[in-house]
Amino acid sequence: ARGQLAPETVIRAMPAGRIISSNNSPDVPFDRSINPYQGCEHGCVYCFARPTHSYLDLSPGLDFETQIFYKPNAVAKLLEAWEKPGYDCKPITLGANTDPYQPAERRLALTRDLLAVFLQHRHPVSIVTKGALVCRDIDLLAELAASGLCSVAISLPTLDPDLKRIMEPRVPSAASRLKAIDALSTAGIPTGVLVAPLIPAINDHELEKILKSAAAAGAGEARYIFLRLPHELKAIFADWLSAHFPDRAERVFSLIRQAGGGREYDSQYGVRQTGRGPYAQMLASRFAAASRRFGLQPRTRQKPLDCHQFLKPGQQQLGLPF
Repeated sequence: ARGQLAPETVIRAMPAGRIISSNNSPDVPFDRSINPYQGCEHGCVYCFARPTHSYLDLSPGLDFETQIFYKPNAVAKLLEAWEKPGYDCKPITLGANTDPYQPAERRLALTRDLLAVFLQHRHPVSIVTKGALVCRDIDLLAELAASGLCSVAISLPTLDPDLKRIMEPRVPSAASRLKAIDALSTAGIPTGVLVAPLIPAINDHELEKILKSAAAAGAGEARYIFLRLPHELKAIFADWLSAHFPDRAERVFSLIRQAGGGREYDSQYGVRQTGRGPYAQMLASRFAAASRRFGLQPRTRQKPLDCHQFLKPGQQQLGLPF
């Protein structure tokens, strides 16, 4: 029998009206972000950004992985935002929703173009990625880091290659991401590990091993995020769980509900990132103990990025003596 062909990945331009997104969530460690791409080829079953494809009348499932949109005017829109008279310089995160180093970036280089502008104008930037392609831009990142203007977080939810293959099928291996942590930290770039998501009875037992491996590779700080299942993602995750782990599906959702106050997802601030209740408290205690043991600092203890070097685009307004 002939096997089914994998669906073609389509990459299309989608010019942005504006490029900087803002949030006022007290449990998110940044309030400004840029996503050069919408949709993500990595295919992570747990991705909380999947429901955003519904706004485009596309599915959060297969379409999210195969219908990828990029923002060709990202640099122009960023400069436009910076030129506004009232612009207040604060760190901007690349990759808050979709990975800035997904496969399309190898050809389009939007993230690299943005980093070059951040460096030119001395603007602080942080990156969240699970793509080893970030090492391509070590030249720019190292120069930014030398002035206290950047940090990188590498997402690493599992060290198990079999679990990675079904949970995040088109993501570089754990070994590749650990090598990326090593390369970035060796270049003097502040680099942390993001254990996300922690899924009950699936990868939660790996927490200490992941932190130990990341610390050995050179990570300086660590965070974790409990599994989030907003909107359509709950059904996508449930189908995946039934297909790959039917023996423990009920156990997984039971623990998720325990951490969500009886629901599969609790969206309230202060809860959605870590959960609540005895099981969530146990995870938090394990994470804190392991972080101390391996010398990983919480993000709140990291030196903040410098916002005082920013060079506004265009003509610089010089102060006049009085």
